[in-house]
Parts: sequence; structure tokens; C-alpha cells
Amino acid sequence: MNGKKIERIARISLVAIIIALFAWAFKAGSFEFIINNPGDLLYLSGQHLRLVGISCFFAVLVAVPLGIFVTRPKYKKYDWIVINFANVGQTVPTLALLALIMSFFGLGWQTAVFALWFNSLLPILRNTVAGIDNINRSIIDAGEGMGMTKIQILLKLEIPNALPVMLAGIRTSIVINVGSAALAFLIGGGGLGDLIFTGIAIADTGIMLSGAIPIIVLAISIDFILGKLEKLVVSKGIQRKLEII
Repeated sequence: MNGKKIERIARISLVAIIIALFAWAFKAGSFEFIINNPGDLLYLSGQHLRLVGISCFFAVLVAVPLGIFVTRPKYKKYDWIVINFANVGQTVPTLALLALIMSFFGLGWQTAVFALWFNSLLPILRNTVAGIDNINRSIIDAGEGMGMTKIQILLKLEIPNALPVMLAGIRTSIVINVGSAALAFLIGGGGLGDLIFTGIAIADTGIMLSGAIPIIVLAISIDFILGKLEKLVVSKGIQRKLEII
């Protein structure tokens, strides 16, 4: 079974699952609740996007430079320290991480942002390191042969060639964060988790799904938009090379 056939089956399966979820939500009365309470949904969605946007912005701001830092020959020995630090954010369950950070910083959306930031680091960091480390050495040698400085090699050769892998890490991190942000409600962070946990508390599937369905829609929409932006940012030559591979 070739890769394209597997991808087609995966897409069909995903669409089938989404249709089933929407059918379940319709039957449970979620869409009726959303239509009757559009203001609440928009307000909670705004909170949710704020949590994801701020935490992911700072995750990119920290993880990308750190990833570049540990790929420099002089600092490669610090690779395991940096990666294992970021590993903590993924290995510790998100709920436990929220509880741990809450014990230091208290309740509120700032605490939720910090926890989500920590949880977002690993995919971005790993992909930055992997993208730069896996660049064909001949490309670097060619740059050095042309007399390019280390900074020029980094900015004009390494980052452009590693960009597809780096952006894949950022996309993965953001999509994961959209789902994880639902837990922010538990520590006073707001977001669409409000509807999910309210529905669970009063045993109302409709209200619960009225929070879950928008999160799914947000995750798919953000991933789609980022995929389109990736095609605009990555050079056509690198895109063609990836298609051949």
C-alpha cells in the first residue's frame, strides 16, 4: 500500500469521524444551544484563542532560538539538557502540569498560559533541531566555499531549508494546544472548556459537545490556515524537492 493510498484512507476516516461527531452533537441539541447562546460562544472562543495565541507565540519565541542554539557545533553538548527540559512539558499530563504550576502561581488565565507555553515547547524545539541537523552537508559546504559567514549560512541556507520541518512542529504544537486549552477552565483560565466541564457537571451531553465541537472546528481551521501559510513562506524550490521525496 503506497503513501498516497494511506493518506486517502486517513482523510476519509477523519471526515467520517467528524461527520459522526456532528451528527451526535445535532442529536444532543448542541447546535440549538449554540444558536440560542451565540454571545457566550463567541466570548469563550475569544478567551480560548487568546490562551492558545499567547502561549504559542512565546513558545515559538523561545523554542526556535533554543533549537538553533543547540545545533551550533560549539553548543551541541547542551542538546540533551534543553530537549529533556522541554520533554517535561509533554511527559507530565497536562492536568497535572496545570495543578503543579497553579500551586506556585495561583488561579487565573496567566497560569494557564504559562502551562500551555511549557506544554508547547517540545514539538517546536525538536523539529527545529531535526530540520537543521538533517540538512545535506553539501549545501553548507557550498556556502562556506562561497565565502559566506556563519550568520549568512544560518539565515540564507539552514533556516530556509529547515523551514518545512520547523513549521510542521509549530503546526503540531498549536493544534495540540487548542485541545489542551480546554483544561484551562479548571484553574480559572476561561475558554471553551467552560462549556465542556459544565456539561459534564450537569450530565448534559448537548452543552458538553457545544464546547467540544467548536474546539474541533478551531483545530482543523487553524491547521488548514497554517498549511496555506506554509506554502506561501516555503520557497517553491524546496516545495518541489519535498514533493519528489
